[in-house]
Amino acid sequence: MLENPGLKPGLTLRPATNADSAAIRTLIFNILREYSLSTCAAPTDKDLDDIERSYAGNQGYFAVLEEVGRIIATMGVYRISSETCELRKMYAEPAARGQGLGKYLLKLAFSKARELGYQRMVLETATPLREAIGLYKKYGFKEYHPELISPRCDQAYELMLDQAEY
Repeated sequence: MLENPGLKPGLTLRPATNADSAAIRTLIFNILREYSLSTCAAPTDKDLDDIERSYAGNQGYFAVLEEVGRIIATMGVYRISSETCELRKMYAEPAARGQGLGKYLLKLAFSKARELGYQRMVLETATPLREAIGLYKKYGFKEYHPELISPRCDQAYELMLDQAEY
């Protein structure tokens, strides 16, 4: 656990466990509804059925940021191949936004991805998530067009980790 990671006091960062799955789903689905995006869980959110196996057990990482024991933000680094990972499930509840959490979690994702040996990070997102897209572009992500994209997403970005700006 990392207490107060350079942000406001009272925040705790820790790896997610399967016991967090329900709280993570609630957070993510509430945010998706806020932006009028689909909350259809399968297959996009299948990784949340067994977080430990999908992430830590598969050369990945999933973190939650808590405030007084309540999950307020999430971020996952998911293995796609030996060279490529995907940034997944990076969300923060409305009250937690504007405090630098997105920047912190994105930099953590870069660090974890490099530590795990990845050279490239990809992500999928949706047009209504303008603030997130702005953050991704600010840190060097470039749009690309994968063969397949998640049903609730309409954009994809990639970044070579040696070019990550932080």
